[in-house]
Amino acid sequence: MKSMRISFFALVLGTIFLAACAPPKEPAAALTHPDVSGWPDLFAADLSNAEFPAGGWTVADGVLTASEDQAIWTARDYENFTLDLEFRTAPGTNSGVIVYASDTKDWIPNSVEIQIADDFAEEWAKEPATWHCGAIFGHLAPTKSAVKKPGEWNRFTITCLGQKITVVLNGEKVTEMDMSLWTSAKTNPDGSEIPAWLSRPFAELATKGRIGFQGKHAGAPIFFRNIKIKEMK
Repeated sequence: MKSMRISFFALVLGTIFLAACAPPKEPAAALTHPDVSGWPDLFAADLSNAEFPAGGWTVADGVLTASEDQAIWTARDYENFTLDLEFRTAPGTNSGVIVYASDTKDWIPNSVEIQIADDFAEEWAKEPATWHCGAIFGHLAPTKSAVKKPGEWNRFTITCLGQKITVVLNGEKVTEMDMSLWTSAKTNPDGSEIPAWLSRPFAELATKGRIGFQGKHAGAPIFFRNIKIKEMK
């Protein structure tokens, strides 16, 4: 009996020791839309913690929108986070959520853009799949079209953990990227062409930077609300 007690306690101590020595689990990407109650807003209600051209962006009844083709940026950098928001397109909308921007003056080659588009509009529907809503623009097409028709609210959950980016759109995981695989600025890993203006390989980009939203691009408006963020270590 005594030897059984010793063996039992040895097993318990061994289990505790192994648990203590195990490497910490990495934060997990959201595979559906999370409960964001308690999450802080990305932007203050008066946009006092945002950077944008004067008059270019406004908030009314909790809805953020732009009157010109200029991005709005967080005032500080973010890394390892989940961003949750709602957006509404208009006919012909072409916009995007920008992450990891290391240069807001020249953000296009120095960031990652998660595409927002009116996939029902002929001008965007005929473009490559890497231009469709939920894509990592120019680099990785969504697995399906999940965006709603113009005028309806959509929900995005974007998780950025180092070089791993996951996009959930309207309850569907549509995009999952490992930036380290994008070692070329000319062709994607599947051989498709990257637009010439995206001139830096994703594998070389910083994974810490500003978060931004593209403005009234291509003449069509975009609307955002309930923009929440959860930072992770």
